[in-house]
Amino acid sequence: MRAVIQRVLSASVAVDGKINGAIEGGLLVLLGITHDDTQADIDHLVRKICGLRIFPDAGGTMNLSVEDVDGDILVISQFTLYAQTKKGNRPSYMDAARPEVAEPLYEAFVSSLSRSFATQKFMQSGVEARKRHKQIQTGIFGADMQVSLINDGPVTIILDSKS
Repeated sequence: MRAVIQRVLSASVAVDGKINGAIEGGLLVLLGITHDDTQADIDHLVRKICGLRIFPDAGGTMNLSVEDVDGDILVISQFTLYAQTKKGNRPSYMDAARPEVAEPLYEAFVSSLSRSFATQKFMQSGVEARKRHKQIQTGIFGADMQVSLINDGPVTIILDSKS
């Protein structure tokens, strides 16, 4: 499983001219799925994405996670992350999982990320409490989507659950 994570000031995804998901400040996650991905790959990426310290602290050092800054997340499926371009000029997508394999894994990824990101710990009067966090926004699996974003930094991180 591969993910391209971009720190954004805002991002949105439209299908047929209608906004399907939009966020202000947070992470845009482009997700590619291959044939042998499993729940273990999902779990690994969810942990990494939620814990990535790529937002600036008060001193300007990238030291805070998306949860720390109360950011949003927009997830978009993108099979082209598994494009092979070694031969010729037309990319091959043989390493990308077929839709019947990829869609359930995509849905499981969004569900796992939502559960992990749904509540955020914070301290209130010295007692740990939890507050409901915003829902994960998504595109539509398999749809022709138009993605708009304002990259912040720019900060772009590539994660691969196999490496």
